[in-house]
Amino acid sequence: MRGAISGFGEVAAKAHLPGWRSRENVNLGVIHDPIAERRHEAIRLIKSVRVYDDLELMLDGETPDFVDIASPPALHGAAARAALNAGAHVLVEKPLSLSLAEFDEVAAVARAKQKVLMCVHNWKFAPAYALARALIDEGRIGSVRSVALERLRVEPAGRGGTGAVWRTASASGGGILVDHGWHVFYLMHWLIQGETPRAVAATLFTNGEGVEETAQIHVTFAGGQSGQANLSWRARERRTYATIVGTNGSLEVGSERLVLNEAHKPCLEFSVHDIPDDSYHAAWFSGVAASFESAISEGPDSTIARANLLEARTALAVIVAARVSAKNRGFKTDIEA
Repeated sequence: MRGAISGFGEVAAKAHLPGWRSRENVNLGVIHDPIAERRHEAIRLIKSVRVYDDLELMLDGETPDFVDIASPPALHGAAARAALNAGAHVLVEKPLSLSLAEFDEVAAVARAKQKVLMCVHNWKFAPAYALARALIDEGRIGSVRSVALERLRVEPAGRGGTGAVWRTASASGGGILVDHGWHVFYLMHWLIQGETPRAVAATLFTNGEGVEETAQIHVTFAGGQSGQANLSWRARERRTYATIVGTNGSLEVGSERLVLNEAHKPCLEFSVHDIPDDSYHAAWFSGVAASFESAISEGPDSTIARANLLEARTALAVIVAARVSAKNRGFKTDIEA
């Protein structure tokens, strides 16, 4: 497949590009970015690359089989629509869009064009979470009843580089809900095995520009399950942790180990081998790329493509409802179906 990347920032250069290079059937030789410095970086990293400063010109001139969109969040919806209308399959960095209306519009274009539209849900390919889901599927902790996820950071990712710019600016779609919350909410949905979230209660703290820097969120699901999220860019230390409680045990998920507590059995501790937690996770993106390739092979109505879009819309719906809840002093808010 002939691929192109639109938006060649830090995550594209350090995660997406190495991930695509791990795929034998992908030829990635086209880059679009309006910033000259990033086009120059693409020329430095990719032999014989063709670069464009205009997305439409790139789509017209190259007709790629797929486009990987890794531009700032506020540009995702329009870029995805343009690529789909040009006849390309589309993979979008989180978030797929910033509003539910735009999400539904983009998804409708994908259906009309019969093209695969997916979002980069790379935390599902983190070794610790992949193992956690496998143990859940084996029934080791019974039915999942609650998931609590913690993402504590001392500052936004990419500080000092281009990656921090969109995260800390409202105009580009920044904030910790989009940056970390998106991952947390699709993980909740996935770990609870696709149960539908119904309501959310949220407390958010913002900076002077109104961008969320910390968030405490409680989600209730249709089957009675609950989800908790504690997110911060102002923590004293970096910490990534999760606790998953089922009817017959629990899982404790850290960065380097996972502990399985089954009822009436000794605890089991699993070592989780992974690359350093560097915010980009190129190895995880290889899993995303493989999943995207499979979806293209199986078609836009495949289980992979449909499940990914459902996870993405669920994550966005929770974010939208969380912001409404926060404006209403943390009162429970229904999540839009």
